[in-house]
Amino acid sequence: MTTLTLLLIVVAALVFGVAGFIAGHRVAASGAARRIAEAEMRAERERTLAVQQARLDAEAGARLLREELAAAETRVQGLEDRLRDAHLNAQQRSEIDREEQRVLQQLAPLRDSLGKLERTVATIEQQRASQHGELAEQLREAARAEEKLRGTAESLAAALRSNNTRGLWGETQLRRLIEAAGMVEHVDFEVQQHLPSENGAARPDVVVRLPGGKSIAIDAKVPFDAYLEAQHVDDESRRSALLNRHAKALRDHIVALSNRGYWTALADSPELVVAFVPSESLLSSALDTDPLLLEYAFERRVALASPVSLWAILKSVAHSWRQESLTTEARTLFDLSRQLHTRLGRTASHLDKLGRTLSRGVQDYNAYIGSLERQVLPTARKIGALNGEKIGTEPAQLEDAVRPLIAPELRPAGDSDADGEGAAPGAPATAERVSAEGRPATDGELARDETPAADGGPAANSAFWAEREPRQPAADDEGPGENA
Repeated sequence: MTTLTLLLIVVAALVFGVAGFIAGHRVAASGAARRIAEAEMRAERERTLAVQQARLDAEAGARLLREELAAAETRVQGLEDRLRDAHLNAQQRSEIDREEQRVLQQLAPLRDSLGKLERTVATIEQQRASQHGELAEQLREAARAEEKLRGTAESLAAALRSNNTRGLWGETQLRRLIEAAGMVEHVDFEVQQHLPSENGAARPDVVVRLPGGKSIAIDAKVPFDAYLEAQHVDDESRRSALLNRHAKALRDHIVALSNRGYWTALADSPELVVAFVPSESLLSSALDTDPLLLEYAFERRVALASPVSLWAILKSVAHSWRQESLTTEARTLFDLSRQLHTRLGRTASHLDKLGRTLSRGVQDYNAYIGSLERQVLPTARKIGALNGEKIGTEPAQLEDAVRPLIAPELRPAGDSDADGEGAAPGAPATAERVSAEGRPATDGELARDETPAADGGPAANSAFWAEREPRQPAADDEGPGENA
């Protein structure tokens, strides 16, 4: 503040001096007055600037003082806080130590888990590095395999440009499709079979045998030189021209197959030949280039078949063969069942004859017992009474009868209640003939026995058995013992 006052005093003195000087020289020329006025104005500006600078300096000094005061107050507050904290720390240090111990105990499992996690991460990192090396090796192997495959593909493309190689490739693809469709199991296809036709000898690649004696020819020779060349051409116009040539070659092949007329050389074959195209892209590219190609082939009795469509056809044929096999087996089973039924009837005839024979034996036995009791035993008892002796156990009659055949399947043909009316008791209605040597009749003789009565059938045999039936003695027959 003292410096500012002195400065003001100096400025005032200067102003008064300049004013006196101006008053003393008022009479000076107008140029001098103008210079004096300019000097005054310059002095006034300098004074104003000096005052402003002095004020700014004073304000800056005051601001610095305030900042220093605030800093001092902050340091004092910090010292007070540190003293307070030191006092509190001295009181709470033991409590904080106990709390830290408790927290550390609680964090111990977490620390162990973190250790395990770190070890796991390290192991995973090692495995990742190992797998990364394996992956890099596999990528190198894939690159080498791709390079080898590219060379193989180029070699294959070069080989397929040969007609013989193309034919073998088509036949191989066709055979694999036949095997995949299950046609080999039935052995119903013939490869490279020579067939006589109207246009000379024909040789289709495959003749598929259909159920019912039908057959269909398949040809696997398809031109695709232009298609292979088109796959390595970048110029679009050149590529389009090659694909058009490919479609044209396929049209010519259709005409050639139509002219061969395979169906004329096969017995009971549909009037068509299947042209097998061994690649889907070969057929699709030709159809894209020539949309009327399929209709053109149908008009000439040629069916263009890709691997997918031909597999479906062959699979349907294999299914038909399975159905035919099931039908044949069912027919065989029916024939066997009918034969078994016929033989069962013949066996029933033998069984019926045995039953009737047993029945006749029981009747003969009972008749003999009756005759014995009526004619022999009375005399034997009289003789025993004279000698004082008794006869041993007397034989008894048999009461059980043979169970007759009731089921219609087991009854002989023509057997009914009326069959045995004119025959002797126990004679079978349809009996088996007995040869002169006493052996049973054969199946052929049995078949003759089953013919009508006019031809010597069962009715004609009734008299035969009536002649051989043992005559039962009458109730009043007298034996030799009675007359004796």
